[in-house]
Amino acid sequence: MKELFQIYRVCMYHYSRWRGNWRVILSFALGGVISFLLTENVVDFSLEYGLTLQVFEPFVWVFGDGTSILLVALAVILLFADMPFLDGSVPYYLIRIRVRTWVGGQMAYLVTASLLYTFYILIMTILFCFRNAFVGNMWSPTAAKLAYSGLAEDYFIPAKLKTFEMVRPVECMLTIFWLMLLYILVAVFVMYLVTLVKNQAAGIGAAFIFHLYGFLLSVDGLAQVFGLSPQVTYRASIWCGWLSPLKHATFPSHDFGYDRLPTLGETFGIFTGAILIMALLVLWRMKYYSFYFSGNTEDG
Repeated sequence: MKELFQIYRVCMYHYSRWRGNWRVILSFALGGVISFLLTENVVDFSLEYGLTLQVFEPFVWVFGDGTSILLVALAVILLFADMPFLDGSVPYYLIRIRVRTWVGGQMAYLVTASLLYTFYILIMTILFCFRNAFVGNMWSPTAAKLAYSGLAEDYFIPAKLKTFEMVRPVECMLTIFWLMLLYILVAVFVMYLVTLVKNQAAGIGAAFIFHLYGFLLSVDGLAQVFGLSPQVTYRASIWCGWLSPLKHATFPSHDFGYDRLPTLGETFGIFTGAILIMALLVLWRMKYYSFYFSGNTEDG
């Protein structure tokens, strides 16, 4: 219990550094602006046709798309750009607690801050559509029109018929929320681990490379560049669905019983396993990490 309390204290210390922190303010502001811009088309569509929305539908339609997830995930890099959070408090903590406990507090901060950020994105999409929305767990007339009319592309709304047919809005929202959170956490732990192994700049670069790798594994883009046939495009979509972390984070890019894409359970397992492995590697790396408290950090 004592160690858990110490982890909690370290975690809360990192939150205390948010007050007046321009990086935190800017990252949340960027997330809010991106959410507004992405949600605006859905709200405008419903108002133009005089239709109502289910309160979670803008989040479902917008973040059922990999590009939208990528945009809000990039803002998280700014939120954690000061990894590995070495400041004047570190000597104080390391004299009184184990390095393992200190790292545990940092990990708790990364997980809870990512959860808070993802929840903030969800709340923003709800606020932007609330004037024209209802809370019942059923698809709205707007959803039906988007799914079946083919108008979604005209309004640049990434609405998929598969999403509409498979689950109800609340269940779909929860699934997309956890997919997006896990994707963000994988990127954050990649950034954290590389920062400890190399340096801060390398960690930020690794996060960008991770996002770019997932984005480039776009079947539509590959098909256009290489002129792939429909048969080859289908096989490529299966491979990209398994190899791209961004595809794993996208709800419609999963197997619902009639293709060979990863299932939701497999994606949750892959993301969770990757996070746990990187957490263990971080703990291992900390055994050999040299701390310099003159204002800089270097590797040993």
